[in-house]
Amino acid sequence: MSKKHFLAFDLGASSGRAILGTLEKGNLELQEIHRFKNQMIRIHGSYYWNIYSLFDELKTGLKKCVNEYKIQPDSIGIDTWGVDYSLVSASGQLVGLPFAYRDHRTDRAMEEFFRVLPKEETYLLSGIQFMQFNTLFQLFASNKEKHSRLNIAKSLLFTPDTLNYLFTGVKKNEYTIASTSQMLKPGKAEWEEKLVNASGISKDLLETIVQPGEVIGTILAEIQEDTGSAGIPCIAVASHDTASAIASVPAEDGNWAYLSSGTWSLLGIESPTPLVSEETLRMNFTNEGGVDGTTRFLKNIMGMWLIQECKRIWDEEKEMDWQEIVDLACEAEHFKCLINPDDPVFLNPGNMPKAIQEFCKKTGQAVPQTKGEVARCIYDSLVLKYKYTIHQVESVTGKKIDKLHIIGGGARNEMLNQLTADATGIPVWAGPTEATAIGNLMIQAKALGEVSSLSEIRAIVKRSFEPQEYVPAANLDWDAAYEKFLKLT
Repeated sequence: MSKKHFLAFDLGASSGRAILGTLEKGNLELQEIHRFKNQMIRIHGSYYWNIYSLFDELKTGLKKCVNEYKIQPDSIGIDTWGVDYSLVSASGQLVGLPFAYRDHRTDRAMEEFFRVLPKEETYLLSGIQFMQFNTLFQLFASNKEKHSRLNIAKSLLFTPDTLNYLFTGVKKNEYTIASTSQMLKPGKAEWEEKLVNASGISKDLLETIVQPGEVIGTILAEIQEDTGSAGIPCIAVASHDTASAIASVPAEDGNWAYLSSGTWSLLGIESPTPLVSEETLRMNFTNEGGVDGTTRFLKNIMGMWLIQECKRIWDEEKEMDWQEIVDLACEAEHFKCLINPDDPVFLNPGNMPKAIQEFCKKTGQAVPQTKGEVARCIYDSLVLKYKYTIHQVESVTGKKIDKLHIIGGGARNEMLNQLTADATGIPVWAGPTEATAIGNLMIQAKALGEVSSLSEIRAIVKRSFEPQEYVPAANLDWDAAYEKFLKLT
């Protein structure tokens, strides 16, 4: 195995990074070379992403890699959050800024869509969890509002597809990101025409689907000129950030589950086939595309968004660091109040602490008053939701989960990791924290022939980034708290 350098662009809903990965002798080393903020912008009451600013930041990352760090990467790869998309005109220009998934135009889209295509049929055709911001419902809402951009558009590209296009001029839809749209057949890289038609768009807008590890194209000459880079390939990695993260889980054989912990908490298992039934419909599980023919059977849970939004409000009074919030939560009383993290009121309330207080008041509980009590309410509620979701996975598969791998930024929160082990009663292995970037980098390595399989990727990850174990401790009455939580779901 020769020494190779790969550059991963990992974009989340609040920030983005350029991570340089060096693979040598079966070991991967990381170096963050550029970090930038990402946030929705509000224009005339609608929420958008500034895709042009994001593209500029990616070029800055590549330029820094080449000029400041004196390393020419062998390839680049881009991963982002799911569901959002850009539209491209026949002449190749983007048709306006892309909507952000928290835009309120989809608030009633699902119930209106089900008048066109029933809920059960929609799920059985797609296998995807119902969330109001899925691409299917975004397109339906835009079509219903007669947005003129749909009439101009000739192509639909998901967010990483869009950035790949800006780098290469090549328009493709990558499989894992396309699977978040709720417009693919379960477990297949094929558009489901009945769903596409029900959305109100033409199938002609959709591009050819490519698998993780395929080369999209070479970066354009103008990008080379702007950054000083050579003409390197842009790889279609597992472009949905969760798909890249799961590819890097340092797991071995056994009945393990993963929790990708970030703005969202994505909890589930890696399945060889989709699990689509009336039972999984009732539980609202999703079946998204994974690497090497696998399916990500999981549930999207409103994760660190809850505490991130609280911090944003609290910072207006006085800026806090994350450890201070954890310390305040540790001092507060356990189980004084709980929330259902996935209640729609928490999707984008504007003032998260107030929304939590109002939920507790409405459900007849003690109302959290201090920052520590609000944070404690969030953390306790999240781990109880993890317990609930693991029980659901076990009931569907008939297999007992014996290990939970927590990956992503949330794996840094030692208190939350221990609470998760305590609440679920199963060992937790935390790390790597940079799981998404690592998965991105390793799929690039696979595309260039440096590794051959998903199992080899995971062996390299485990060797390069040792996870930390958390053993369950029976120091609180989690069963009583769980009964209280169940009444809120």
